[in-house]
Amino acid sequence: MPKSSSLLLLLAFPAVALAQPDTAQLLDLFNSIVHVTVDLPNGDTGSGSGVVITDQYVATDCHVLANARGVNIAKYGEGYQPIALKADWKHDLCLLKFDKLAFKPVSMRDSASLKNEEQVFGISYPNNSLAPQPSFGSIKAIYPYDGSVIVRSSAAFALGSSGGALFDQDMNLVGITTFKSPGRQGSFYSLPVEWIKRLLDGPELLKLNTDEQPFWSLPEEQRPFFMRVVLPYQHEKWAELKQIASLWSKQEPNSPDALYYLGYAESEMRQTAEAAQHLTKATALNPRHLEAQLKLAMMAIDAGNKAQAERIRDIVKPLDADKAEVLSKSIAAMQTSATP
Repeated sequence: MPKSSSLLLLLAFPAVALAQPDTAQLLDLFNSIVHVTVDLPNGDTGSGSGVVITDQYVATDCHVLANARGVNIAKYGEGYQPIALKADWKHDLCLLKFDKLAFKPVSMRDSASLKNEEQVFGISYPNNSLAPQPSFGSIKAIYPYDGSVIVRSSAAFALGSSGGALFDQDMNLVGITTFKSPGRQGSFYSLPVEWIKRLLDGPELLKLNTDEQPFWSLPEEQRPFFMRVVLPYQHEKWAELKQIASLWSKQEPNSPDALYYLGYAESEMRQTAEAAQHLTKATALNPRHLEAQLKLAMMAIDAGNKAQAERIRDIVKPLDADKAEVLSKSIAAMQTSATP
């Protein structure tokens, strides 16, 4: 089977069906998600989401309320005004302090303990919705950053979801939904729970003013490598992707994602030996790196290496049964096309 046909099958096949919390579990968590509204300097209003983490604090994104004239949260038709603020402007994490809240605080799990393809779901107020809305997906990457991690998942969110919650299947908060990459097949990024715990010990502020930018909104060349690879990857600018991924892998030689993007670019540039080396190292560092496994499987199929393709399919199966089934069909088609 030609390479383009094999890859198209994998991309076009529906995503694996994810386990979802039941209605009772969602309704219980909805009690912990609040609607954040702000009065902007130009007279307009803005909105975002927040998560109740203690009986006094709500976590949200700082960019929701930075330099606003006022902020409050709303729940069940009632409004509540904060009495103080704790802010980590650079990392875009803010904690609004209230007199004791009647809403249930969430339980938290360190984001660094997450694994690729672990199922997760988000809850927030997208597009200024009147009630919290869930979205479902899986963990795609965990990027070390500033003493913790940034979480990338496929649980989509939209405008208004900033400051929302990302949960694991045990209903633990594992991230604060914050920013996404451009494009239709965007990536969705969340801030770590570890930063929330750290900020709880920070000083209280009484003003919303700042001149600091969040790390993810800095000029392109100042952003972390995991953000800088996205556009060349989406736009198939392989030489540019290779250059950025090479710099990334030199800075973080044991980053599976740096090696994945480097190997992917090399594969598309027909540098097969180098691509196989880097992709193999990526999967050795993280066997749950689904994208790297799938790319190696396609390379094995293109090379007519049935045994290698079947070995990778068996690794993929517990991560994504649907993708493994597509690989099986591609392997069968490879055998058929080789039959005289």
